Amino acid sequence: MIKVGIPRALTYYQYYPGWKTFFEKLGVEVVVSPLTNKVILNSGVSRAVADTCLPVKILFGHVISLIDKCDFIFVPAITSLGGRTYNCSKIIGLPNMARALIPECPIILDPEIDIEKGRYYLYRNIYKLGRYFTSNPFKIKKTVEYAWESNLAYREEMSCKKITSIQAINRIYGENSTPDSILDPAEMTVAVIGHPYVIYDDYINHNLISRLRSMRVKVLVPEMVAEDMLDAATRRLAGEAHWSFENDIIGAGEYYLEQKVDGIVNLSVFGCGPDSMMVSFLQHRAKELGTPFLPLSIDEHSSEGALLTRLEAFLDMVKRREKVCV
Repeated sequence: MIKVGIPRALTYYQYYPGWKTFFEKLGVEVVVSPLTNKVILNSGVSRAVADTCLPVKILFGHVISLIDKCDFIFVPAITSLGGRTYNCSKIIGLPNMARALIPECPIILDPEIDIEKGRYYLYRNIYKLGRYFTSNPFKIKKTVEYAWESNLAYREEMSCKKITSIQAINRIYGENSTPDSILDPAEMTVAVIGHPYVIYDDYINHNLISRLRSMRVKVLVPEMVAEDMLDAATRRLAGEAHWSFENDIIGAGEYYLEQKVDGIVNLSVFGCGPDSMMVSFLQHRAKELGTPFLPLSIDEHSSEGALLTRLEAFLDMVKRREKVCV
């Protein structure tokens, strides 16, 4: 059976169920790279230039881990999902960078997803991808419908049941293991906002969500909010969105600030220009509302001890603030 590898990095956390459904309905076996670890990180760092951001280095490491395990590796170029919003150039250029820096990898399947170029362009690219595995256009069309429904169900699972991406994937496929909630009653509610590929990669964020839960914190994430509510929150705070991922930060941050959570932790990557602009919006907004806000920036050199120290200090501040308010 033909095997297609899917790197467990970047857009994996948003679209994996749809991708998996698409390939499996075409009779293809899907092989997912392991959880991020030291070997994967180091191998990715060794291939990338110094100015490359951490998530892309992680992606390279995951691609390398799939070599000799599959016949193809799926790395789409997701340019725009419509609404005149666009992805970061690092996501658009992933296939070309992977080919250039990892020449020994298998054939890279790299359909461009750009809804701004029209439906015909999108369908043509999807059919081109499907023809690697079948010559039947009707089968490809039906497969696309299954994949779309699968990803919608995945998104609804997270927003309706208030669970994280990892928990949703675990419930659907049983591929990962993570607790659904804290065992003891929560002492406070904190929203963790940021890109899915940062807040759900436990290796690079030093198990942030698990640590918060162990400290009796109820954790909320962007995926627990319906897309239309995130869109509305983004428009209220910053107007029309320009980046495809503004909802992850501006929309989720504004929504949870309006819900009066006890605090917000923003997890971003060092050197990310769009993130620095969006986080400044939220910092000013949080200050207006008097909500504690902790910006955390990480890269491959970030230490676990430094993150834990800042996190503990932040939670202590939130607890003391609540006592004063009472």
